[in-house]
Amino acid sequence: MKLIILDRDGVINFDSDEYVKSVDEWIPLPGSIEAIARLTKAGWQVAIATNQSGIARGYFDLSTLDAMHDKLATLLTPLGGKIDKIEFCPHGPDVSCDCRKPLPGMFRTIADHYGLADLSGIPVVGDSLRDLEAGMQLGATPYLVKTGKGERTIAKGSLPQGTIVCDDLAAVVDALLTE
Repeated sequence: MKLIILDRDGVINFDSDEYVKSVDEWIPLPGSIEAIARLTKAGWQVAIATNQSGIARGYFDLSTLDAMHDKLATLLTPLGGKIDKIEFCPHGPDVSCDCRKPLPGMFRTIADHYGLADLSGIPVVGDSLRDLEAGMQLGATPYLVKTGKGERTIAKGSLPQGTIVCDDLAAVVDALLTE
């Protein structure tokens, strides 16, 4: 199965240390929408696993999150792209849940959705260490993008062994589609 799991903020859309709190603040990164469309057209299933603690913090509600994801779908549709599965963790860092990255709960749910025992060889794309760690617990292949918090993540050092670093989502897709 050709499956890829993407983080959202910093990979698909611009991230903010102040949180992306509205549809107007949800702005795609250059080339990200086209990259997802290219994956879709090449037969890939595209899933998103995203921490959204802004819900727990009261910065936005579920209907706003849904509207952000509707905006993503609306931008993808004319290009032939789509997101097949979105998993999000609405919890804050003080809640004991298994879905908040770096824990693998969302990734386990995605694997179950596709009938997979694990995520061996499945690319997981993120801009932070926790994005990569969550997927790697189920055997995924880590891809770090330099967008979002990616440069900060690189500067901290200690990326997991085997991490593939790319400039952005479009570069990840270029690499995957030429393999």
